[in-house]
Amino acid sequence: MKEKEVFGTAGYAEQATILFAQYENFDMAESLKPVVGFFPAKPSQILDIGAGTGALAAWFAGHGHNVVAVEPVRQFREPARLAHPERNICFIDDSLPDLKTIAQQNQRFDLITLNAVWMHLDAKRRETAMGNISSLLRYGGRVFISLRHGIVPQGRQMFQISPTETVELASRHGLVKVHQSQTESIQAENRKNGVTWTKLLFESQA
Repeated sequence: MKEKEVFGTAGYAEQATILFAQYENFDMAESLKPVVGFFPAKPSQILDIGAGTGALAAWFAGHGHNVVAVEPVRQFREPARLAHPERNICFIDDSLPDLKTIAQQNQRFDLITLNAVWMHLDAKRRETAMGNISSLLRYGGRVFISLRHGIVPQGRQMFQISPTETVELASRHGLVKVHQSQTESIQAENRKNGVTWTKLLFESQA
């Protein structure tokens, strides 16, 4: 029986093999350069939502953090678990906007990351997701969200989301913006097509 597709993940299962190799070759340090100074310096509890290949989770694990990596697409999650067997990474099958499995664990995090994830949610799901995300943060904990701007790859589902809308939504859920920057895509083809990214950091005040 065909697996039920999670909203926003269209195209990823079918292209997983190609995308896995592509994403694993990204320069994570270069991609994170504008925001890395806002991440916890000491070993912390991190929730990586939409973990994909596990590359970001592995980067955090390599810096001594404990990471819960949420990935709803099995064709990413299972290879990611094999590619990144670090003991301080736990891969979980869960998804936005509800994060039902994570919510049941009664765990709070110092940092929650949504790297190349938020644009896959429609407005209603973004509202629900932001509330659930904020409830999983410790006081003073932070959220990293990257927003993609530009043409949508064929077969994918993405929404054009403004940074202003995202900041306002976060504010309604007790999250204060501490950083905003815009960068070019790290992928040559996307740069050629004018794709850019906004990187946002929020801090919990609730």
